[in-house]
Order: sequence, then C-alpha cells, then structure tokens
Amino acid sequence: MSIALNYSSEDLIDLEDRYGAHNYRPLDVVLSKGEGVWVWDVEGNRYMDCLSAYSAVNQGHAHPRIRQALIEQAERLPLTSRAFRNDQLGLFYQEVCNLTGYEMALPMNTGAEAVETALKAARKWSYTVKGVPDGQAKIIACQGNFAGRTISIISFSSEPQYRDGFGPFTPGFKIIPYGDAKALKDAITPDTAAFIVEPIQGEGGVIVPPDGYLTQVRDICSRHNVLMIADEIQTGLGRTGKLFACDHEDVQPDVITIGKALSGGYYPVSAVLASREVLGVFNPGDHGSTFGGNPLGMAVAREALRVLVEENMIKNAAELGEYFQDQLAEINSPHVKEVRGKGLLIGVELKPGSGGARRFCEALQERGILAKETHHNIIRFAPPLVITRQDIDWTLDRIRPVLLMD
Repeated sequence: MSIALNYSSEDLIDLEDRYGAHNYRPLDVVLSKGEGVWVWDVEGNRYMDCLSAYSAVNQGHAHPRIRQALIEQAERLPLTSRAFRNDQLGLFYQEVCNLTGYEMALPMNTGAEAVETALKAARKWSYTVKGVPDGQAKIIACQGNFAGRTISIISFSSEPQYRDGFGPFTPGFKIIPYGDAKALKDAITPDTAAFIVEPIQGEGGVIVPPDGYLTQVRDICSRHNVLMIADEIQTGLGRTGKLFACDHEDVQPDVITIGKALSGGYYPVSAVLASREVLGVFNPGDHGSTFGGNPLGMAVAREALRVLVEENMIKNAAELGEYFQDQLAEINSPHVKEVRGKGLLIGVELKPGSGGARRFCEALQERGILAKETHHNIIRFAPPLVITRQDIDWTLDRIRPVLLMD
C-alpha cells in the first residue's frame, strides 16, 4: 500500500510547496488513481479528466492492455542501453513506420528530446545534403509555438516568460507569424534548413491555422528544398480525429515528432519519423540517449499504438470531438469569445474582463471536472479518446453553469 494514502491532500500539497521547485502552478487536487476518463484524489473524490496529461493519455488512464505489456516487459528486460540490441526496438521501428508511412524512426524519451533530435537532423541534412555552408543553417519557427523548454527550444520561443533569465540563446532561428504562408515564403533564404510548425498550436491556446495553410506550407517547403517539420507531439496519435493533424489536409511533412500518447501515459517515449535521406545523416556517435529505444519503452509504445487503432479511438475522437465542440459553442455565455479546435482538442477563449480562465477551471474542479487554463484566458478541453457521448453529456451539464456564472 502506498504511504501517500496516509496523507491528506493538504499534507501532500504542503510537502510539494515546501520541498519542490515552484515551476508549476497546478490546481490544488492531489490525484492517486485513474481509470479511463476518470481520476480520483486521495480523499476518494472522482473527477473527469479533461486534460489527459496534455494528451499523453489519449488511450485513457491505466489502459489494461498497455499495463500488461509494461508488466510483461518489465519482468523480462527493462533496459539495455543502445550499446546492445534488444528484441523490441526493431519491431517498434517496423510497426511505427508501417503505420505512419515513414521510412525511418529514431526513438527518444521526452517530446523536447524528439524536437532537439529533429533540429539536429535538419541542420546536418542541410550541410551534407542541401549544401548549406557549415554553421550557417537557419530554421524557421512560428510565433506562439511551444516545443519544450530546453535552451535551444526556448531560443525560438516568442513567450517572454519562457526566455526570461535563461539567455544567452542558441542562434540560427527565425520567427514568423503563425498561419501566414506568405511570411514563410518571404523568410526563406538559401541557408534555410527547415520550417518547424505545429498543425494546431496546443499550448499556444488551441490556435487553428486557416484552411489550406499546411498544404501551402508543404508546397513552399518542397519548392525551396526546405524540410517541413511537423511537431505532432500533442496533436498527433488521434487527438484531432486523424492519426496526425496534418492528415486533415493530406499533407506528409518531411519530419514528424511524436511523443506523449506514444506510451499511453505509462512511460516517457518519443520519436522522430522521417525519410531515409533525413535520418540517414546520423552516424554512430552523432546522437543518442541511454534510455532512448529501451525495450520497456518500445514494448509499451507498440501496444499503445495498437490500442489506438484496434479500439477505434481515432474515429471516436473525430465523432465525439465534433459533438463536444458544437455543444460548447451553443452555450450562450457572456464570457466566451470563441470555441475552436479539432477532434478532442478544444479551446474555449474567454473575453477580456472575464477574470481569466483560472477561476473557471477552479469552479470546474469543484464540480468534478479537471481542465487547465493556458495563456491566461483560454480553457483547454482534451479528454482521453475513450470518452463516450454519455460522459460528454455529463461533463456539459457541469460546464454550462460554470461558463454562465458571474
């Protein structure tokens, strides 16, 4: 039995605040159990999870098939490092490439590591394949992006807080407006290696670009021999009602980064998917990770992908996401400026003067719903893809009075 069961929520919050770095501002709910779309706090109160650990638990909390894969592999062999081969890595490569249509994959652990890997691959590709002079490669990114919090990644962030106090920054990045294809075309030079873009900006506030934007981006990148890198760590693996959000426009980027739901929430697993031309630039010793590609993570990721497909979670996200968004849009709230999103990635933007999204999230918590604010005035709703229409109706009955409160 976990010793945490002997502590109250208040006790555990006090321990966090006393001994932990204050780099998050979570809602004051202390969770101890999860199943499907539901989570329970240490006092036994039940909540609907409408965040899904930022889309890491698309398959629902504690999915039994993924759990069993974890247990069986943990009993056999959790870690070898890449100094030796293991019996799960090759199978993962084959399955993820067959599912996604890419030629090669490179597994890492966290989303930020996947993005760093993609950036390194793009730079080396630009020197060894495109012919950019050594040290001159430029990578274009968008305002409002979020790809992680390493020094290199925050170097192309436009959010002041993510950068404040952490300079000097990594050079070689250019930032343009999101959703503006002409700005991309104008920003490209002979030294441009890649353009990294989120098909929907999740952390940026569930910002959906204009229809046709990704198609235009694909065309521009192809014509100028620039790699299109899609950061699908939050939007990928079924979240928007397609395997990848880029699939809504039938666009295949040169490089895709995936993570979060790649392990169903059980274990940190991420990956970069690309052509042989791009990932083939890496030679032994160029890049690596002690835990990247470990047998435990690969066994978990293989089962997590199978669960998404075999249990029709992607189709469920498309159908119920549309229903959820339509129902939210029908709430005639004086506080709501816009409801937007795709699939089960939905943002409710509040009007100025509404008092910010935090107070609405706290009111939802009191009614048994866990959602989280982003960028002060946006509530993000992103429940696990196993949610049912009955679950959504239950949730809507509690969201309506919150959005209508004074």
